[in-house]
Amino acid sequence: MAELHAEQNEKAYQKQECVFIGARRVLGKSKGKKALRFSKNVGLGFKTPATASGGVYIDRKCPFTGNVSIRGRILKGIVVSHKMRRTIVVRRDYLHYIKKYKRFEKRHRNIVAHCSPCFDVGEGDVVTIGQCRPLAKTVRFNVLEVEKAVNTALNVKKQFRMF
Repeated sequence: MAELHAEQNEKAYQKQECVFIGARRVLGKSKGKKALRFSKNVGLGFKTPATASGGVYIDRKCPFTGNVSIRGRILKGIVVSHKMRRTIVVRRDYLHYIKKYKRFEKRHRNIVAHCSPCFDVGEGDVVTIGQCRPLAKTVRFNVLEVEKAVNTALNVKKQFRMF
């Protein structure tokens, strides 16, 4: 029974809101223990990761196992920092046209996004993020997909890459 529950490392007891843990046991019937876990399909062509549906983590802000819906913009960018707990910084590069000089200049924006524990994210990875309700003061996006970095030797913070 202990392997069905998540690690309890917070002050409050961590559980999924949609799952009732205290179901009565019926004697004589043991067909196999199915893990009590809620997971959903976010839609928009994004598949639910196997670590989300089969994992043991508890995350209220996860789009696959929590109470967050994805709506609005879908963006791509490069992970610049993953030092915060379950939060990453994504850099989006773009070109801005200057009419006077008839040329483009490079610009960028840093977007803070919530990263569920079902993803293993590192610096330089290309992530797809989807807009959701405000999760914190600056967090309005959630990670939906991760493409691992091919070359990790490059400096991610100064690299200009458009999608």
